[in-house]
Amino acid sequence: MNKLSDRIKKKESETQPNNPLHGVRLDFILNQLFVLYGWEGLAKEVNINCFKSNPTMKSSLTFLRKTPWARAKVEKLYLDVCSK
Repeated sequence: MNKLSDRIKKKESETQPNNPLHGVRLDFILNQLFVLYGWEGLAKEVNINCFKSNPTMKSSLTFLRKTPWARAKVEKLYLDVCSK
């Protein structure tokens, strides 16, 4: 445990041991879901307009960062997909 990175990882795991999304960025989550579902599939799985009406990665990320309830739905879908 002499390396700084090892100590940082240990500290992070101690600070948020019950948060499976700790350290996972929203853009990574959205990219993974987009690869899996595409915009149409995402719109079916998560019924929000940012996936239905002229969706882009940038506009979707902006909306999700400003809208906690929508972000929670996307994060839940990601966790559901990862647990399969």
